Amino acid sequence: MSDRWLVALDIDGTVLREDGSLGDATLAEVRRVSALGHQVMLATGRSVSMTLPVLERLDIVPEYLVCANGAIVLGRDLAAPVGYDKVRVETFDPAEVLTTIRGHLEQASFAVEDADGLFRYTGSFPDGALAASSERAEFEELLTLRATRVVVISPDHQIDDFLSVVSRMGLHKVSYNVGWTAWLDIAPDGVNKATGLEYVREQLGVPPERTMAIGDGRNDIDMLGWAGVGIAMGQAPPEVVAAAAETTASDRDDGVAVALARHFQG
Repeated sequence: MSDRWLVALDIDGTVLREDGSLGDATLAEVRRVSALGHQVMLATGRSVSMTLPVLERLDIVPEYLVCANGAIVLGRDLAAPVGYDKVRVETFDPAEVLTTIRGHLEQASFAVEDADGLFRYTGSFPDGALAASSERAEFEELLTLRATRVVVISPDHQIDDFLSVVSRMGLHKVSYNVGWTAWLDIAPDGVNKATGLEYVREQLGVPPERTMAIGDGRNDIDMLGWAGVGIAMGQAPPEVVAAAAETTASDRDDGVAVALARHFQG
């Protein structure tokens, strides 16, 4: 269809509620808009292995998926074991940033995700926070890896304190976002959900004005600014709302469904 849209949806706090549930209204609207012929896809900080099960729950088959905050783009490939294969991967040397952060947050826990989706980590992470494919490692080993993403958590810090510490670090040559809790996602320099989505847009030939993105987190700010129509979830923090063109209902009130119903008539 010549007038199709590219619709990018964040997962946690957007498609899925904060408790991991999927609202019936959201599920119905995502399927309906996809069935209309629009390219409805996921753009997430999650690893590949934690993204694909959500796609199965939605029962849609987009041409592309953006994972690891833009560091990994998957393309539809029926010959691949999971139906998708990597078409774009961005990595970086995490040694400098890991050393810098450890100097400020000695009690933090660290994880490095590689291009295959394997997390190697030191310290402790909540159950389910990392992909199923993960293994414990010494901090020094993390410094030798090529990373698509570095994850840092510091549970002893309140979010405002954590933001203050991060702002004082002077991190260079990386892109980073702070989550709802004391959680820091670090990507290769200049890589974020927007850069992954721009690659997808170019491949699909969708004009910029027919792009939409819906998200709730600080790692969605670039994506919301990139989209022709950027929509912040109702529970998003002020800086995320400021980056969006409009706001919808919260995740608990099926904000994705509200936004899709408003913009896409049957």
